[in-house]
Amino acid sequence: MNVELRFFANFREAVGQKELDWETDEDATVGTVLHAVEAEYPEVDIFNEAGEIREFLSIMKNGREVDYIEGTETPLSAGDTISVFPPVAGG
Repeated sequence: MNVELRFFANFREAVGQKELDWETDEDATVGTVLHAVEAEYPEVDIFNEAGEIREFLSIMKNGREVDYIEGTETPLSAGDTISVFPPVAGG
């Protein structure tokens, strides 16, 4: 199945483009796709040493924070969009 990946700020620079169409297995989760992205693009640093999404990163599936769904175990369906946002600071 195909999902769309969207990258922002430094993640966009690491991947070299704003969006990717990503082919994955029918039983894929947010975590399996993001681990595959990290393997393909070593500059993308999503997971810490414990295999958890780095603190302060925002990962969204179809506009909803995956932390409030099933985290990295959030299942995917064809046509879903995963967005990867770096930490945001401001004032």
